[in-house]
Amino acid sequence: MHELETGRVHPVLKELVAEASRALAQLDADRLEELALSCQALNRELAEAEPGERRLVAQQSREAAGEMAVFARVLEATRANLSVMNRLRELRAGRLEYRGLQSRGWTTSESVHGDN
Repeated sequence: MHELETGRVHPVLKELVAEASRALAQLDADRLEELALSCQALNRELAEAEPGERRLVAQQSREAAGEMAVFARVLEATRANLSVMNRLRELRAGRLEYRGLQSRGWTTSESVHGDN
Protein backbone atom coordinates (compact mmCIF):
# COMPACT_ATOMS: atom_id res chain seq x y z
CA MET A 1 0.00 0.00 0.00
CA HIS A 2 3.03 2.21 -0.42
CA GLU A 3 1.38 3.52 -3.56
CA LEU A 4 -1.24 5.18 -1.37
CA GLU A 5 1.42 7.30 0.31
CA THR A 6 2.81 8.53 -3.00
CA GLY A 7 -0.62 8.97 -4.53
CA ARG A 8 0.42 7.22 -7.76
CA VAL A 9 -2.01 4.32 -7.77
CA HIS A 10 -4.90 5.60 -5.65
CA PRO A 11 -6.25 9.09 -6.17
CA VAL A 12 -6.40 11.26 -3.12
CA LEU A 13 -9.67 10.60 -1.35
CA LYS A 14 -10.69 14.23 -1.76
CA GLU A 15 -10.42 13.94 -5.55
CA LEU A 16 -12.29 10.63 -5.56
CA VAL A 17 -15.22 12.11 -3.64
CA ALA A 18 -15.30 15.23 -5.82
CA GLU A 19 -15.36 13.09 -8.95
CA ALA A 20 -18.17 10.98 -7.49
CA SER A 21 -20.20 14.15 -6.93
CA ARG A 22 -19.63 15.25 -10.52
CA ALA A 23 -20.55 11.80 -11.86
CA LEU A 24 -23.72 11.71 -9.78
CA ALA A 25 -24.71 15.23 -10.83
CA GLN A 26 -24.23 14.17 -14.47
CA LEU A 27 -25.96 10.83 -13.84
CA ASP A 28 -22.87 9.02 -15.15
CA ALA A 29 -23.73 5.52 -13.94
CA ASP A 30 -20.68 3.88 -15.55
CA ARG A 31 -18.25 6.24 -13.80
CA LEU A 32 -20.11 5.86 -10.51
CA GLU A 33 -19.72 2.08 -10.78
CA GLU A 34 -15.98 2.46 -11.43
CA LEU A 35 -15.64 4.76 -8.41
CA ALA A 36 -17.58 2.33 -6.22
CA LEU A 37 -15.21 -0.47 -7.23
CA SER A 38 -12.23 1.79 -6.47
CA CYS A 39 -13.64 2.49 -3.01
CA GLN A 40 -14.16 -1.22 -2.37
CA ALA A 41 -10.55 -1.94 -3.37
CA LEU A 42 -9.31 0.87 -1.14
CA ASN A 43 -11.30 -0.51 1.80
CA ARG A 44 -9.86 -4.01 1.26
CA GLU A 45 -6.32 -2.67 1.11
CA LEU A 46 -6.90 -0.44 4.11
CA ALA A 47 -7.95 -3.46 6.20
CA GLU A 48 -4.45 -4.89 5.67
CA ALA A 49 -2.58 -1.58 5.87
CA GLU A 50 0.17 -0.61 8.25
CA PRO A 51 -0.63 1.97 10.96
CA GLY A 52 1.21 4.73 9.07
CA GLU A 53 -0.83 4.10 5.95
CA ARG A 54 -4.03 4.15 7.99
CA ARG A 55 -3.04 7.51 9.47
CA LEU A 56 -2.52 8.86 5.94
CA VAL A 57 -6.00 7.75 4.88
CA ALA A 58 -7.46 9.23 8.08
CA GLN A 59 -5.78 12.54 7.23
CA GLN A 60 -7.12 12.38 3.68
CA SER A 61 -10.59 11.69 5.10
CA ARG A 62 -10.41 14.82 7.23
CA GLU A 63 -9.23 16.85 4.24
CA ALA A 64 -12.09 15.48 2.11
CA ALA A 65 -14.80 16.28 4.67
CA GLY A 66 -16.09 19.24 2.64
CA GLU A 67 -16.29 17.22 -0.57
CA MET A 68 -18.01 14.39 1.29
CA ALA A 69 -20.63 16.82 2.61
CA VAL A 70 -21.28 18.09 -0.92
CA PHE A 71 -21.53 14.51 -2.19
CA ALA A 72 -24.01 13.69 0.59
CA ARG A 73 -26.20 16.65 -0.44
CA VAL A 74 -26.06 15.68 -4.12
CA LEU A 75 -26.92 12.09 -3.18
CA GLU A 76 -29.86 13.21 -1.03
CA ALA A 77 -31.17 15.45 -3.81
CA THR A 78 -30.87 12.56 -6.25
CA ARG A 79 -32.83 10.30 -3.88
CA ALA A 80 -35.53 12.94 -3.50
CA ASN A 81 -35.76 13.36 -7.28
CA LEU A 82 -36.02 9.60 -7.73
CA SER A 83 -38.81 9.49 -5.16
CA VAL A 84 -40.75 12.17 -7.03
CA MET A 85 -40.22 10.43 -10.37
CA ASN A 86 -41.42 7.12 -8.89
CA ARG A 87 -44.52 8.80 -7.46
CA LEU A 88 -45.32 10.40 -10.80
CA ARG A 89 -44.80 7.08 -12.60
CA GLU A 90 -47.20 5.37 -10.17
CA LEU A 91 -49.72 8.17 -10.53
CA ARG A 92 -49.65 7.98 -14.32
CA ALA A 93 -49.95 4.20 -14.18
CA GLY A 94 -53.08 4.61 -12.06
CA ARG A 95 -51.65 2.77 -9.06
CA LEU A 96 -52.08 5.67 -6.66
CA GLU A 97 -55.40 6.87 -5.44
CA TYR A 98 -56.20 10.31 -4.13
CA ARG A 99 -56.09 9.14 -0.50
CA GLY A 100 -52.68 7.60 -1.07
CA LEU A 101 -51.37 10.85 -2.46
CA GLN A 102 -52.63 12.83 0.50
CA SER A 103 -50.99 10.45 2.94
CA ARG A 104 -47.69 11.06 1.15
CA GLY A 105 -48.05 14.81 1.49
CA TRP A 106 -49.34 15.60 -2.01
CA THR A 107 -52.06 18.19 -2.36
CA THR A 108 -54.83 18.23 -4.91
CA SER A 109 -53.18 21.00 -6.94
CA GLU A 110 -49.94 19.02 -7.11
CA SER A 111 -51.79 15.93 -8.34
CA VAL A 112 -53.52 17.88 -11.05
CA HIS A 113 -50.30 19.54 -12.22
CA GLY A 114 -48.45 16.21 -12.14
CA ASP A 115 -50.77 14.78 -14.79
CA ASN A 116 -49.99 17.46 -17.38
